[in-house]
Amino acid sequence: MEERRFVDGKLEVVVLPDIGARLHRIRAYGYDILRTPVDPESYGREPFFWGSYVMAPWCNRIETSPIDIGPRTMRLQPNFPDGTAIHGQVYSRRWEETSDGLFRIQAGGDDWPWEYVASLQVEVAEPTVRLTYALTNLSPDAMPAGLGIHPLFRKPVRIAINGKSVFSPNTDTPAMPSPVEGPLDLREIGEVAENLDASWTDLSDPAVQMMWPDSGIRASMRATGPAVYLSVASLSFLDSVAVEPETNLPQGLRRLLNREPGGLQMLASGATLSLNVELTLEQGA
Repeated sequence: MEERRFVDGKLEVVVLPDIGARLHRIRAYGYDILRTPVDPESYGREPFFWGSYVMAPWCNRIETSPIDIGPRTMRLQPNFPDGTAIHGQVYSRRWEETSDGLFRIQAGGDDWPWEYVASLQVEVAEPTVRLTYALTNLSPDAMPAGLGIHPLFRKPVRIAINGKSVFSPNTDTPAMPSPVEGPLDLREIGEVAENLDASWTDLSDPAVQMMWPDSGIRASMRATGPAVYLSVASLSFLDSVAVEPETNLPQGLRRLLNREPGGLQMLASGATLSLNVELTLEQGA
């Protein structure tokens, strides 16, 4: 299986073009911060629970009933036990590296009736990993669009989410957010409660701060785009926490049709949706 390594100083990123241009490894100062499998074949068996993968042309869960959007009918197939279509189409397909650190895939024109191109530019310059994601509509009419990433960060990890409002739970998010309080107020760095699964908005800079107590590594995550939300899932059966910058909330299609905040965006023909993520990693006390 092909691997692409990007190294600067004590910072290393490994990308697997054959499996969705997935970030297989982020290693900082000799420590792996992602849930990285020993055998990359694990991605085929459990595509949603390892590394960091791209979510496009939608993020998280959307409905699978046939739905007309403009002149086209969307007929998505469920790919998750709850019967939803989750995390887009390109998380495990082969991407091509078209230039140094630039990965690309063309997809759609099937159950997702619009054609599109998704791309990822990887840049590593210690102490920062820069990830530039883009989604371009190739169809002659407007396409619903969402873009995000789904990194699974190894436990034990302490996390702060600098968001003032939250949608909870992700499995059936309400139309409008609520002010953070109790276990959903994560503005002070600490351990995330087990089985927490929610999405934050009204984010400040940096959106996320993390610390791995057994290595002394600290990280800050910044994300920019036309709209940025942050989903967090800390599932009890995984030794990791998912911290997901994204341009749409769960149930993004419902939100679009109901004109609720956090819906998929209608992307004009030839237009591009972008998401920029910076992860800065430092080692200290």
